[in-house]
Formats: sequence, structure tokens, C-alpha cells
Amino acid sequence: MPSETYHPFDTALPGDEALSILKSATNGADDGEIYIERRKSEALVFDDGRLHTASYDASEGFGLRAVRGEVAGYAHSTEVSIPALRRAAETARLAVGDGGGTLADPPQPTNRHLYTDADPIGGVDFPVKIETLREIDAFSRDLDPRVVQVSATLAASLQEVAILRPDGVQVRDTRPMTRLNVSVIVEQNGRRETGTAGGGGRVGLDGLIDPADWQAKAREALRIALVNLDAVPAPAGIMEVALGPGWPGILLHEAIGHGLEGDFNRKGSSAFAGLMGQRVAARGVTVLDDGTLPDRRGSITVDDEGTPSRRNVLIEDGILVGYMQDRQNARLMGVEPTGNGRRQSYAHAPMPRMTNTYMLGGDADPGALVADIKDGIWAVGFGGGQVDITNGKFVFSCTEAYRVLNGKVGAPVKGATLIGDGPTSLQHIRALGNDMALDPGMGNCGKAGQWVPVGVGQPTVLMDRLTVGGSAA
Repeated sequence: MPSETYHPFDTALPGDEALSILKSATNGADDGEIYIERRKSEALVFDDGRLHTASYDASEGFGLRAVRGEVAGYAHSTEVSIPALRRAAETARLAVGDGGGTLADPPQPTNRHLYTDADPIGGVDFPVKIETLREIDAFSRDLDPRVVQVSATLAASLQEVAILRPDGVQVRDTRPMTRLNVSVIVEQNGRRETGTAGGGGRVGLDGLIDPADWQAKAREALRIALVNLDAVPAPAGIMEVALGPGWPGILLHEAIGHGLEGDFNRKGSSAFAGLMGQRVAARGVTVLDDGTLPDRRGSITVDDEGTPSRRNVLIEDGILVGYMQDRQNARLMGVEPTGNGRRQSYAHAPMPRMTNTYMLGGDADPGALVADIKDGIWAVGFGGGQVDITNGKFVFSCTEAYRVLNGKVGAPVKGATLIGDGPTSLQHIRALGNDMALDPGMGNCGKAGQWVPVGVGQPTVLMDRLTVGGSAA
């Protein structure tokens, strides 16, 4: 059933009075808004044959922002009331000072709706969720006698936001999110390895609790764990590397995507600053950030400033053509907002953030790309990584990778890390597969202490030179 529509400016913060306070706080400012959020979330963890954790959380609060030039005043509160709003307005107003700004035009309205507004938590009965997790545990153990431990997590949340601008424009959005993860540990001859699979999106839980869906995830988790049982120490050196499609796009997201966010480029701290219109990647490389993909984890009907999401081309055929922008950085850079102003919650001010960031595919057969490797690895799965935004240098660990010699795929390797920098790596792309895919819906992105859900994607990518870290002699 659809969630009851959230109308806080008709109840907790009467619209006329809230607008009057906001206008006073932003008088002489360039921009500002009241952002109200109601959120609830549930997470169930079934571990080692029993329900390990069952948590539920509900919150509500608002944030008020006033922006003048490069300065933003922001105050937030869990008390959604007129007195609390007045106190927040006094604090945010300090950023405006003597004023002198010109209020920016409001975002363009949209009737687009990219996902359901149904409540994913109440849409499935609690006992059904528990029984599904129990079935996942039993099914995974029955798949292979080497399975010694299973962990399954089912999570759902509903975020409802309402935004009021000083010009009286109101924007609302209702955002569901669900996810199912399965992790298995296998043991053989005293050696233990782990495999994990999962995914979800802005959809209800019905699809995720369908046995056809979770059984596929359990089999994939087991497959990865068994592959790693046979893994040998990874080699080290500068090698050719083929990155698999889909989730390996997380390297693109981290090593390149953050460097294309507007704030880093306006301040000159990105490795891509000042390169607009120049070649930054090999020919054929096109990178987009697209928040308009239906039901995807990173999609948003509108961003957290009320700007409709867009399909933004960032790199086109190797040429840098755009950055991701929120309203403040777009205004300061003299360009349009791109629908990338995002925040973790009402307790945070918005900033430029990615949505679904991916590289378009080419025309090469993926198998032929791997077969073209003379000495290197084929990296299919990734874990954690670290990136320096100022130069794009990254270190990523592989969760599934294979040694390739003279075009022949050999043994899986363990402990492989990929080391390089985004700008150089873009130039070393030799070919792109025709198998572009998006990730299964499992990404979270951190920036300045804020976390938001994102999506990634890419085709098989063959790179000429990348440093591989490993422990093989």
C-alpha cells in the first residue's frame, strides 16, 4: 500500500508561518530552503542459524539553510515546530550578514516518478521476513557440504522529504529502499574463504523475498567462496588488467567520479580542475551520471534541493564535458544545477554527489578482451578502496580475480590490489566490451562524513598498464 503522503507544511510547520520565517532568514541571500525529512528503517540479520539482530528506527527533523556567495549557514533540529524553526533561522541568518545577494530561480518542476511510493517495511509481514531468512540459511547450507556459516541480511527503509523555498515553491519526494545480502563461509582442508552477493534498489521487498531471487544470490555467494578456496597468491607488478562489467565500476566511481563533482573543481582541488573541453580519457570512453534510471539504488526523482535529477554526460568520447553540480556550486561556476545536490539526512547540508555513475560500452567481445592479455589479471569483483581526490590516486582490493598469461585464464588469485590514479588510468583504456552492466544495487558513497546510496556500472574494460599489488614471489 502507498505510504500516507507526507505534508509537514500543512501540519507541524504551517506553510504560511514557515515561509515567513524562511523569507526572513534568507532576505539578501542567494539561496536557501527548509528541508524536512521523515525516515524509518528496519534491518534483520540471520546469522549462524538464528536471528541475530532485528532493529527498527524512526526519525524526523528539519534543516534550514541560508546561502550567500561561498558561505552557507545551516541549522537543524529533531523538534519540528515553529519555535525550533525560528531558532534555526537566527543561526542560519548569520551566513547572510548584510545581504546583497539575489535569490536564485527555483528548480524547474517535474511530474516524473521514478519509483514506487509504497512502504517497503509494512508491505511484507514480519514473520514472512524471518521465514525467508531462515530458508536462505537452510538453502545455502544444503548447496555444498563445505559451507560452515551463513549470514543473511534483509533491510528496508522509507525516506519522505518535503522542501520549501523562499519563493514559496514546495517539492516532495517519497523514496523507498530495499536490499538483501547473503554471505557464506566455506572450509576445506583447514582453509576458510568467504563469498558475498546481494542487491536491491528503490523497490518493494516482494521481489527480494522471491525464492528465484534469493536463491540466485546464495548460489553466487557460494561460487565466489569456492573460487577463493582455490586462489593462489597474487602476482605483483605493472600489468595489463581487464576489469569485469557491473560492480567493478566502483573503481570508476571512486577514482574518477569524485573528481568530477563541482565543489572540488570550483576550488581547484580536483585532478580534473581546469580541464573542461580537454581530452582526459582514451577515445571511445563516455562516462555519465544518471539519476533518472527507474528503481535504481542511486536514482532520485528530485535531489535534496528540489532540482529534478538528470542524465548528465561527464566525459564524451574521451573529452571532459561536464561536472556534477548542486545549486550553490553551479551558481558560483556560472552553470546550471545538474540535480546532484544530495545530503545524508536533515542534519546535513547538501553538496554535489553522484547518483548512478557508469561508463558506456563499446563494441568488443568481452572474451576477446581477456584473451588479448599477454601478462596480467582479470578482475571481476572488488572490495574496499581508498582514493585521494586531489590527484585521483587509488588503491582497491579485488575479491575475485584471475591470472591471465598469453590469453589463457589461469588460477584465481588472492590478495590482489589495483594501484594507480584515475586520470592516467582513463588514458590507458585500450578497449571496451559490449557488455555494459549496472551493479546489482549495493553501493554506498561517503563524502565529508555523509553517506548516500549510489549506483555504478561499466562494460568489460581492458587497460594497458596498471600496478598490481600482490604477495607472490
